[in-house]
Amino acid sequence: MIYNEMFKNGFGEEKIPQGIDLVAEIQKLKKDKNAIILGHYYISPEVQDISDFLGDSLALAQEAQKTDADIIVFAGVKFMAETAKILNPSKKVLIPDFNAGCSLSDSCNPIQFKEFISKYPDHKVITYINSSIEIKVLSDIVCTSSNAVKIVQSIPKNQNIIFAPDENLGRYVEKESGRKMVLWKGACHVHKRFSLPKILQLKIENPDALILAHPECPNEIIEHSDFVGSTSALLDFVTTSPALSFIIATEPGIIYQMQLKNKNKVFIPAPPESCKSVINECNFMKLNSLKKIYLTLKYEQPEINISDDVRTRALKPLEEMIKLS
Repeated sequence: MIYNEMFKNGFGEEKIPQGIDLVAEIQKLKKDKNAIILGHYYISPEVQDISDFLGDSLALAQEAQKTDADIIVFAGVKFMAETAKILNPSKKVLIPDFNAGCSLSDSCNPIQFKEFISKYPDHKVITYINSSIEIKVLSDIVCTSSNAVKIVQSIPKNQNIIFAPDENLGRYVEKESGRKMVLWKGACHVHKRFSLPKILQLKIENPDALILAHPECPNEIIEHSDFVGSTSALLDFVTTSPALSFIIATEPGIIYQMQLKNKNKVFIPAPPESCKSVINECNFMKLNSLKKIYLTLKYEQPEINISDDVRTRALKPLEEMIKLS
């Protein structure tokens, strides 16, 4: 029985002794197996607390490349774990839940994307790191929200560009770089759900609060924001800003770190359009849990495996990104 099936039928949960100190057991397993846990800012607070390194996509890719651990447990989503494996072929890369996908990555089908880029043979293909390994193989350069503008600006002005898969990020990069690009129409299910009317109502109720947005948000949100940046940039901004209250238009997992670093400040999560939910969370990121990380380390499954041929082709655009970053 493979590990993923253990979770589907509940077997994995039943194998954890009642009353076990999961944090202590995880720390012991990490030491015994020379393992490291890399976590994204969007995971739950208890998983953030046991991560050895916490960051956004760019920082996590760089940390994965330089770690001397034998095992990398990626507390994030699948494309992040794939990236770690591409950069570390000799290391065992694990993900706590193989179902931790990404709506943005899923919005770019490799077969359809290959057909799409074939229509623009003279274009350089820049793809957001939030994409599958199959999309990275078709790319010239990978980027993150932290470095997308810088990478696009590094391309000669006479070179045409395809940008994928996030259309909202692409439009933001167009505005900031002054470059017109061919955009794939993909989106993140979290960032596209934010409600501008509800955010503006929060602003009325909290007139001193600054509105902060991730560039994956729709343009109407960005236009009403006081600052736009990646998760790490948002964290840096609230820490250095003299303002005392902020409305945060990105996945609310980052607010935990904001509160830890700024205990005297107030952070208000931007609401989604749906009346059924008051918090706009990524259900994929929240699949990571202490129980799953414990079992992942114990059984060393689920493991990310990539063929040498695919890894070599996906490595080139990632190396271009890291070089330009």
